[in-house]
Amino acid sequence: MFHQTGIKTAVILALLAGLAAYAALGGYFARELVIEIATLAILAISLDMVAGYGGMVSLCHGSIFGLGAYGFAVAATLLGLPPGLALVAGIALGALFGGAVGAVTSRARGIFFIMATLAFGQMVYVLIFDARALGGDDGLPGVPRLDLSALGVDLQSSLQFALFAIACLGLVYALAAFVLRSGFGRTLCGIHANEARMRALGVPVWQYKANAFALSGAMAGFAGALAAQHTMFVSPEMMVWTVSGEALVIVILGGMGTLVGPAVGAALLILLRHEIASLTNHWHMVIGIVLIVTVLAGGRGLYGQLEHMVQARRERAKAHA
Repeated sequence: MFHQTGIKTAVILALLAGLAAYAALGGYFARELVIEIATLAILAISLDMVAGYGGMVSLCHGSIFGLGAYGFAVAATLLGLPPGLALVAGIALGALFGGAVGAVTSRARGIFFIMATLAFGQMVYVLIFDARALGGDDGLPGVPRLDLSALGVDLQSSLQFALFAIACLGLVYALAAFVLRSGFGRTLCGIHANEARMRALGVPVWQYKANAFALSGAMAGFAGALAAQHTMFVSPEMMVWTVSGEALVIVILGGMGTLVGPAVGAALLILLRHEIASLTNHWHMVIGIVLIVTVLAGGRGLYGQLEHMVQARRERAKAHA
């Protein structure tokens, strides 16, 4: 069950403030890292909603991420829609595909669910890869960014785009927390805890799973649209299954079922990857070792372990009171 505790609020606010300070004080490269962290954190939060709170570990979120990017790019470049409407198209495409995957796979469990989502993701990847009208494996260049000049924001500036990405991360986190605290979120957690009992109570389980996947897909599609604006280019590489794997690694590193953990995990993975890559070409091995240690240490992830330690300390204090 999700609770927006004080430590969750403190950690997410500290992370957002730290990213903003890093973008403001760092140079162009630091801002690129911040945008990459914010984008992957939104994708990981969308995955944590269904995996951590709904028990649906997905390997198609990379393809949903890519669909959001392509939805935005196609609407803005090929159809000539304003970027604002193109953003809605990218989000809607992610939500529609996510809802369809959730509805079809709602009765699958465990490894079968994972394989089914992987199959859906690979089908989308192949379709986009072979679609010459969408550029095929060459992708689509010239993707525009949102025009927020009416608000005094110039997203062509690397600093302002980085701050915009951080604001988007904060909004997506707040939306996810709101949903998980609602009756819908409580029901989703109940399905994760005991699906048979929820069915016996008359809860339409498949409908809740499909809706949760659609909402998660909308968030992943939004992350993809943000990534397309960042690079101003989309390609089928954005929806390779390893993107889903990377999102899952981020969730596990930060702490599955914590909501804050995916944001922490994204920052940890991106900073580790870039800092270690400057020292050795074997950065994959270092990240692999960190992941193994995280799993063997209890599988709670970095933030999950912190929350566990704080809770244990409080319980000891109560016992001695």
